Amino acid sequence: MPELALPDITLHYEIDGSGPPLLMLAGMLSDSASWGALAPLLTAHFTLIRPDNRSTGRTTPWHAETSVGQMARDALALMDHLGHAQFHVVGHSMGGLMAMELFGLAPDRIQALSILASAPVRAPRTMAVFDALLAVRRAPEGEQLWLRALYPWIFAPGFFTDPDNIEAALSAALAYPHTQSADAMAHQMEALRGFRPTVRPADLSCPTQVLHGAEDLLIPRAAAEDAFAQVPNVVQTTLPDAGHSIHWDAAPAVAQHLRQFHDTAGDPR
Repeated sequence: MPELALPDITLHYEIDGSGPPLLMLAGMLSDSASWGALAPLLTAHFTLIRPDNRSTGRTTPWHAETSVGQMARDALALMDHLGHAQFHVVGHSMGGLMAMELFGLAPDRIQALSILASAPVRAPRTMAVFDALLAVRRAPEGEQLWLRALYPWIFAPGFFTDPDNIEAALSAALAYPHTQSADAMAHQMEALRGFRPTVRPADLSCPTQVLHGAEDLLIPRAAAEDAFAQVPNVVQTTLPDAGHSIHWDAAPAVAQHLRQFHDTAGDPR
């Protein structure tokens, strides 16, 4: 089980595939398993490095001091540990914010950056959704109810055309042995609530692409597009029939965009 001992945590991570290193930063409430639909489509093209962010998965202890900036520093320490002088990065949702902070820490080391369903803007409704989900989770029978309440916020409408999709997702989530606890969920939510970026979109001088979900209910797309328009030579694409979980709703399309974009950026030295 690959782990990295840092001063205050033991960071769990997964590695698979071959090719240029691609650091994959998971979003809110998610860990390395959140890339399950996308990773198999990329292993022939990249060496995939997927850490469990603080308070998630097999990274311990869950209650260690947590912030978006600290998680970015953890990711950089991991890449130092693995010996990657340069690397590619993809971040989903909060992971996109982490990726921007990581660029600020090591601008000469990031070969190319892809940001999925994310935005460096304040979104009070999004935090209100998380607050409501946490309250539901802490109610009687909440472990199942909060997941049912979550899915309409993160998946595209097409997901719900087959009721079996809901039950399959629910069964998989409830069976996952490394699920983030309600207390750890609250801990990470406070990290996101307190986040104040130190890197602006205009600061991103590496090749950058942004993928938006046309059906994303958690990220205000117009505000996101305006913010990322400040990135020099940015490539922004909106994928149809994709919600906030863009890497699940549209995994083949996301994989194609990642392969094409990061191939043109060249291999890290």
